[in-house]
Amino acid sequence: MTPYPLIVITGPTATGKTRLAARVAATLGGEIISADSRQVYRGMDFGSGKDYADYLVDGYLVPYHLIDIVDPGYEYNVYEYRRDFLKAYQHTVKRNKQAILCGGTGLYIEAAIGGYHLIPVPVNHELRKKMLDMTWEEMTRLLASLRKLHNTTDITSRERLMRAIEIETCKRDHPTLQGEYPAIDARIFVISLERDEIRSRITRRLRNRLERGMIDEINSLLKSGVKAEQLDYYGLEYRYLTKYLIGEFSYDEMFSKLNTAIHQYAKRQMTWFRRMEKKGYRLQWIDGLLPMEEKARMIIESVRT
Repeated sequence: MTPYPLIVITGPTATGKTRLAARVAATLGGEIISADSRQVYRGMDFGSGKDYADYLVDGYLVPYHLIDIVDPGYEYNVYEYRRDFLKAYQHTVKRNKQAILCGGTGLYIEAAIGGYHLIPVPVNHELRKKMLDMTWEEMTRLLASLRKLHNTTDITSRERLMRAIEIETCKRDHPTLQGEYPAIDARIFVISLERDEIRSRITRRLRNRLERGMIDEINSLLKSGVKAEQLDYYGLEYRYLTKYLIGEFSYDEMFSKLNTAIHQYAKRQMTWFRRMEKKGYRLQWIDGLLPMEEKARMIIESVRT
């Protein structure tokens, strides 16, 4: 096993996390494990923010894990992510390679390094049958009675709300199912930029992705049989571009609404990281405007000295 801790590189969207992680990995001969809830899907590249060129550093292709591992239409979840992360992490460190966790999905990062008590929860057909007659408000109150509603994404759709109730009910009724999870020594680095700089980068990147083929990508998913309501599950780009493609929004409406939504998402990411600090995680903040080599050097020196 490597004597070095897991390096975690995170931050709001459009702050250059992957490029920095790849530079650190290339310098250390390490491998990247993705912590992005959407990059697990094959064929969903522009909308999920994949840029394979980021992994190429001075002609060297940095090895990466947990990208392109499931097909569109499947609803991958945090339990599966924690399981897959642990496999990738152990595979990496057993070969004495430096593992670098990189991504902006705070829930996945905490699941990986904090060892949330997660269990495989089967579909509860009896419970689901009862919930069919419940209103949205009744279901939300039921979930709130089972746990605090920190993660509001659980109530953005009826299916997610139903699944969250199912999971919490199983955890309540079967507390002994919650398994062991190894302690992981992690050093967390968060890329920080001023809000105006992040907003400018988001807008510029959105225009670039639209010009490079993001609309065609989502149109192809629809034509392949993935339903519009399924695409809503995969996040902002898929939600708003689908509405444009089925005629609910004009192009300008889509761009304006999507751009604003991504700005708001970046703000929520920062809120998540601040909350991690309050929960006791030690975060080291990296100025995103520093030269790439300096940022990489700061991380490497912090971990290996």
